[in-house]
Amino acid sequence: MSGPLRERDGARELLAAATERARSGSGGAVLLQGATGTGRTSVLEDAVRDAAGRGLRVLRVRCSPEDTGVPFATVLQLLGPVPDFTDLAPDPDDRGSAARLWRLLYAYAAEGPLLLAVDDVHLADAPSRRWLREAVRRIDRLPVLLVAGERNQYDIDPGRAGLARSLPPSLVRTHTIAPLGDTAAAELVRAAFPAAGPGWTAECVRAGAGSPLLLHALLDDLGGPRTDEPPPLPDTCAALYPGSYPAAVSWWLNCAGETTAEVARCLAALEEAWPQEPQGTTEAPDTRDTRDTRDTRDTWDTQDPRDTRDQRTGRGAVDPVGPDVARTLAEAAGADPARVAGWLTAMIRIGILRPDPAGRPRFAHRLLRDAVLTGWPTARREAAHRVAAEALLRRGERVEAVAAHLLRAPGVGLPWALRVLRDAATVAVHDARPGDAARYLRRALDEPLSDDRRQQLLTELGSLEYASADGAVAIARLAEAQHLRAAPRDRVRAAVALGTALVGRGEVTTALEVLRRTEGSLDGHPGLTRTVQTATVLLSDADLATRQETYRRLSESGRHAPELVGTASRALLVRYEATAGLISAGEAMTRVRALLAEPSDPLAEPFLLGTAAAVAEWADELDEAERLVDRGLAGQHPALLHPMEHALLNTRADIAAARGDVARLIAVRGDGAAIAARAHGGPSNRDAHVLMALVHQGRSEEAGRLAEAFDLSRAPESWELNRFLYARGVQRLAAGDPAGALHDFLECGRRQTAREVVSPVVTPWRTAVAQCRLALGGGQEALALATEELRLARVWNTPRTVGRALRVLGTATGGRRGLHLAEEAVDTLRHAPADAGMELVEALLAHGRQLLAAGERGRARERLREAADLAERKGGLRLLALTEKALREGGSRAPTTARTGSGSLTASERRIAELAAAGRTNTEIADLLHLARRTVETHLTSAYRKLGIRRRAELPAALDRPRSPGAGTPQPA
Repeated sequence: MSGPLRERDGARELLAAATERARSGSGGAVLLQGATGTGRTSVLEDAVRDAAGRGLRVLRVRCSPEDTGVPFATVLQLLGPVPDFTDLAPDPDDRGSAARLWRLLYAYAAEGPLLLAVDDVHLADAPSRRWLREAVRRIDRLPVLLVAGERNQYDIDPGRAGLARSLPPSLVRTHTIAPLGDTAAAELVRAAFPAAGPGWTAECVRAGAGSPLLLHALLDDLGGPRTDEPPPLPDTCAALYPGSYPAAVSWWLNCAGETTAEVARCLAALEEAWPQEPQGTTEAPDTRDTRDTRDTRDTWDTQDPRDTRDQRTGRGAVDPVGPDVARTLAEAAGADPARVAGWLTAMIRIGILRPDPAGRPRFAHRLLRDAVLTGWPTARREAAHRVAAEALLRRGERVEAVAAHLLRAPGVGLPWALRVLRDAATVAVHDARPGDAARYLRRALDEPLSDDRRQQLLTELGSLEYASADGAVAIARLAEAQHLRAAPRDRVRAAVALGTALVGRGEVTTALEVLRRTEGSLDGHPGLTRTVQTATVLLSDADLATRQETYRRLSESGRHAPELVGTASRALLVRYEATAGLISAGEAMTRVRALLAEPSDPLAEPFLLGTAAAVAEWADELDEAERLVDRGLAGQHPALLHPMEHALLNTRADIAAARGDVARLIAVRGDGAAIAARAHGGPSNRDAHVLMALVHQGRSEEAGRLAEAFDLSRAPESWELNRFLYARGVQRLAAGDPAGALHDFLECGRRQTAREVVSPVVTPWRTAVAQCRLALGGGQEALALATEELRLARVWNTPRTVGRALRVLGTATGGRRGLHLAEEAVDTLRHAPADAGMELVEALLAHGRQLLAAGERGRARERLREAADLAERKGGLRLLALTEKALREGGSRAPTTARTGSGSLTASERRIAELAAAGRTNTEIADLLHLARRTVETHLTSAYRKLGIRRRAELPAALDRPRSPGAGTPQPA
């Protein structure tokens, strides 16, 4: 593809003036310099056409590397068309040949003005270069114009001195052909593809890297004017046809020399190991002034790399490259570090490279990088990465920067490589990047490993791959670890991880068989045997039949041979009896605290802590439960799959829900993509809590979307599914669908009963069914269910469960008896040791409604206003609306909507403020909600003003604090 010259007006004006002087009998010389691909030849050809049009005769030659060793090859080809020229072999004396050739030129020039056009003069043989220099000294008295094009680019191996190096400036005008500016390049793209958008155009401009050669080649490959709509720009040159672009890049590398090509390829290879640049950041072409630099004798090869002038604009726009990148690249390519630093700086100036935000020089576009690497042997690329890894390690760079190069190199076979990869995996795990950690450990398997070390690595790798949603591969890794020789503790860790992964895939029977086989191989290790037994009991929860049989055996062992049952297994028995409605909260906590005081094996401690934390949360011992959760999570190996990690995180969500900490619950939800990614495995307990939190906040549309995000008919059997069924019932009842809610509550109850979970401590489905029955007119059934729930609640005997049951029973009973029960519910919840939160709001609302029905409007207003105040403080906007409605129905004005305080926040402001209060940064919130960072900042500023705060640390308390409806914005202290 060819086109008109762009941004070359300076060169054309200079050549036109020199042509006119030659016509008038005053000769001269013009030297066109520029980097490879900047269009020197096009400018020279344009000069030839212009001179011919002005009546000059033209003699032209293009030098070639094949003729470099032939004396006077360039001059002989140049003068070949002269009529009196005879093809004489050069004399042994160069001076004699030069004199004859000069006399021939003199005689020919005497007949009229003459243009001598010499392209690629840097490839001319030495005698011809000397002859041309001598000609420049003489032609000022002849009607002869010499125009030569010379490659002038900073290479790693310095080239020969330029043609004008030994000539005075008065004899030769040197003009540097600058790289093509972005504006001109964009015009070329739009001329080829008129329908191209700004983003696609900008990508092509970057891939062209200021080189008309590369840009024309790319546009040729993309189809040119034959295509109306521009095709997608590929990520690899293999997708370009017919391959003009990679061929042009290859020619550019050949012109630069072997050492420069090696450095360029090493840079392209090393760039693969650097962090990826953010997607979607391609800028539209700018409109910078990119006019030619006229009459300058500065060259890339002679310019000091420390000079930061931009050769395209003459302005100080480019900083020199830092020494670390240049030194690493020099070691990888075996080149001079000083020359490499100069080359990097020069390539940035002409647009081939662009510095990233971290200051690293990168190729201007991924296609350019891929083209540079095309055809480079894999072994050479791998060797460059190994050298880079060693260089970074010696300089004490970050461990992940070293490991990134090891990922692209074969096994090193030295201890430092394994150490680096494991350390990098540890960093990635602590940064919550299991996918990156897994990549480091997969590469670590290529290093020499003993069986026990390989077994440990496979166990960690399988755990991380499972966390990265690669279940099938994870199970294969863990199964391989099971068959390697290892210490008993390592075998137990692998078995527990494998069992957890298998249960997560629904293969409960296989998981329990793995654990039983491991248990049978632990003769002489009673502590480890008990740990495996505990894991077996816990994982059996995923299968109803197995669960019942496992707990039956465990109960019998606990009665007849308690010394054979570990403390963690006994804690599981306490949990089982609590959910079966067999013991009270007080008894459960007494037994759990006694177990916590006993010594336990470190491998069994997570099971004990996780189980004790769950029981403490049910017993409303929330502070103690939180301490146990923190201990349990702190003791977890960050890279090992363990069933109690999931259980501990669930308990943490239960604690947040019990405290009404809606912000924390919403923060763990994740975006729609995250929910969709796990929807195939069924909803989690945390999804259930988030759904109920959204209902409480009155965010009905969001709650509805979350409720429908999971296909519960395909979800595997689990207690978490039952919890979500209960939550969906809450959502449907709030949305005015009591029939749909009734179905969910009944299904939840059926499943929980089949699991022998009858206590309302986990899912109070009976009171929920009773509320639906009341809404549908089934008073007697509601009364029976509420009565049974109260009986079971009094067995567990915590204020939250008893108060909830009393509230619903009071509503179902009605009359004076119902009023008494409702009042008892309020008193029970008001004096609860833990914050009753939304339960107290609902009890106050129910009591207020019953008082209104009984005609006690004064007491009713007191209850309803207290409920409204508490609902606003807790962010329960749905209950607040119901309370205000009840007040209006009772003839009282509802509270004025707050202009300040947490109740004044819009839905968007509240959601963003809650995420910020939960510890998310503005950038994380923007990514999570798919908003611009500026939008997040605007919402937070508004929220700060309404809440009367100045610092992020004040958000959690401010979101939970009511403000007077008429209060203005507080003044700063």
